[in-house]
Amino acid sequence: MTESMDQKMHLVCPHCNATNRVPSDKLQAELNCGKCHAPLLSTQPDNLGEAAFKAQLAKSDLPLVVDFWAPWCGPCRMMAPAYEKASHDMHGQARFVKVNTEDEQGLAASYNIRSIPTLAVFAGGREIARQPGVMSAPDLARWVSAALLKV
Repeated sequence: MTESMDQKMHLVCPHCNATNRVPSDKLQAELNCGKCHAPLLSTQPDNLGEAAFKAQLAKSDLPLVVDFWAPWCGPCRMMAPAYEKASHDMHGQARFVKVNTEDEQGLAASYNIRSIPTLAVFAGGREIARQPGVMSAPDLARWVSAALLKV
C-alpha cells in the first residue's frame, strides 16, 4: 500500500470533543469514538456549539465545511437538503457541520458572519474559503472540492 494509507489522522468527536486517531484509509468506514462510542464521522452534518466548533478547528486533521445558518432563515432552510446531500456525497473528504447563528452569536460575530447562509471551509485551523448565499448540491460539492485543493 502507499505511504498515505498507513497515516493516522486526528478526528474530534462531535459529541464529546475527544480526539481520536484513525487510519486515513478508514475514513469511509463507520467509525465510533473511543471515549463515548458515538459515531465519529456521520454522513449527515453535525450541529456544533462553540466549544465543539473550536475543538474541531484546533485538533482535527479533517477539513471542516461550515454552514452558518439560522432557523428563521428561509434560504437556509431551502439549502439544507443540498447541504445534507453534499455531506453524504463527500463523506470522508471533509466534515460537514452547521452552526446556528442564533444560538452561537459570539461565534458568528468572531467569524464576521454578516449574512446567512454563509458557507466556510477551514483546514489546519484557518479559513481557506467562504461563500455567502444558497448553493445547489452539485455547486456546493464543486466549491468544496476546489477549496480542498488549497489544503
